[in-house]
Amino acid sequence: MNIVKNILGRVFAIWAMIMFVGTMILMYIPFLLLSYFKKDPIKTTRFIRISRIWMRVFLPLAGCPMKVKGEENFEKDQNYIVVCNHNSFLDVPLSSPFIPGNGNKTIAKSELAKVPVFGLIYKTGSVLVNRKSDQSRKESYQKMKDVLQMGLHMCIYPEGTRNKSEKALNEFHLGAFRLAKETGKPLIPGIIFNTRKVMPANKIFFFWPTKIGIHFLSPIPVTESDTPESLKEKAYQAMKTYIESKPTI
Repeated sequence: MNIVKNILGRVFAIWAMIMFVGTMILMYIPFLLLSYFKKDPIKTTRFIRISRIWMRVFLPLAGCPMKVKGEENFEKDQNYIVVCNHNSFLDVPLSSPFIPGNGNKTIAKSELAKVPVFGLIYKTGSVLVNRKSDQSRKESYQKMKDVLQMGLHMCIYPEGTRNKSEKALNEFHLGAFRLAKETGKPLIPGIIFNTRKVMPANKIFFFWPTKIGIHFLSPIPVTESDTPESLKEKAYQAMKTYIESKPTI
């Protein structure tokens, strides 16, 4: 049975890749005309709107119907630091378009910005960071503050890299929570479901059609008595408890 699934997973991966590239080409001209040559925050806001259409077409074609819950937790005219769990390469194209509001940027590795064609799209929706460079990390931190200053949401994966363990969550880094404390922006936890089943970290070129979802929890305000450590603990416990409750996706 595992052999059959591994073969089918490669077949589905080919199909998903064709659908991803095909839908990307269709949205590329609108992206260039309506978004790329604009300045932020208009550039990112329009890009996210285009990306929502793109993903609403691509995901069903790839066999991954998408369900979003908790959109009501985003207050109009308020921007947030959205902290999401990280299990798969699919997490960024899933979370970025479906975070409610006008627009957002995601902290992302700089390497993928070098990919032809896709790199332009990737850079538009991201704050790029080279994790091997202290200077790049410092610059990206200031850029995240700039994103929030523009009124956009900032999406961060506090686990840092994909969670390849059996735990619900890996330990969080402090960066997102320092940012929250310094800017006063409230946090919203976002729980991404089933992307590990779609694209397992331990399999190369594998894709398994599965229902996926993202659930946004209640905001975590930043109080005067809070520290980055206390905010990290609040977010971690809220997300871990919700995941372990096994909600309906």
